[in-house]
Amino acid sequence: MDLKDMRQFLAVAEERNFTRAAERLHMAQPPLSRQIKALEEEMGAPLFLRTSVGVDLTEAGQTLLNEVPNLLRMAKSATERTRRAAQGLTGQLDVGLFGSGVLDVIPRVLARFHQERPEVRIVLHNLTKSEQLQALRERRISVGFNRLVPPEPDLVIETVLREPMVVAMHESHPLARRKVVGVADLDGLPLILYPNVPMHGLAQEVAEAFRQEGARLAVEQEVEDVVTAVALVAGGFGLAVTTRSASSLRLPGVVFVPFRSRHLKDLELSCLYRREDPSPVLRMFLGVVHEHARSALKGFRPA
Repeated sequence: MDLKDMRQFLAVAEERNFTRAAERLHMAQPPLSRQIKALEEEMGAPLFLRTSVGVDLTEAGQTLLNEVPNLLRMAKSATERTRRAAQGLTGQLDVGLFGSGVLDVIPRVLARFHQERPEVRIVLHNLTKSEQLQALRERRISVGFNRLVPPEPDLVIETVLREPMVVAMHESHPLARRKVVGVADLDGLPLILYPNVPMHGLAQEVAEAFRQEGARLAVEQEVEDVVTAVALVAGGFGLAVTTRSASSLRLPGVVFVPFRSRHLKDLELSCLYRREDPSPVLRMFLGVVHEHARSALKGFRPA
């Protein structure tokens, strides 16, 4: 029995008359009678008692009548949910996160998307760059955010934000009162580098800038994330070169001073996703990401 059979049965059961039911269904009466007879054969029992003035329900027919309205409501609900999923209004969005972007731009993008699509469940995954690339290919996440992502033939990598660099240091440090610090100012000073991961990242960029400008790189600690790096700065373990969004971490005693280098430029935050992913939820989310990126990049001025 399909939805058409249920609607035809319901019309006859409620009208108690084939002619009126046919008019209600905008069809001729003979085809309706044949459809009901075929339904009775499928059920293996008569559903109606034919009388001279119309029809009455049999016990089997009454049992079916008790179920059909619920089935029709469930079918309507399923159709509506399917339609909303196809429009990207429901479903699940798995997002890979890592680094200082988690502290500023990504929460604002996620909050905007949640406001526009409250029925979409957002699941966050803390993954390194290489882990995000693998998770995308294994379809465990739909989208990731990271920095210094190399070109990948099967992925789209789009710039969401360009951020200037800063140096996190304890407020008691002699450089804390400077308006700007450069590589030469950090020559031989204890540094906390992140992320300490296999793929090329900020730590490697900082090391290359020091090499290019002839400064000594003194690594005090290597950590995996910006939060740990800034926490160590607060504890007096050293200084950390990071992005401006890290300044949203309000740890006692930590200040952030703008950093300038001829070789370490403003750092890009990228959004990455599968090139051929047809997901409506992803498409809706990328619309929010692109809107934010246009606004952010429009106001960007190179250092």
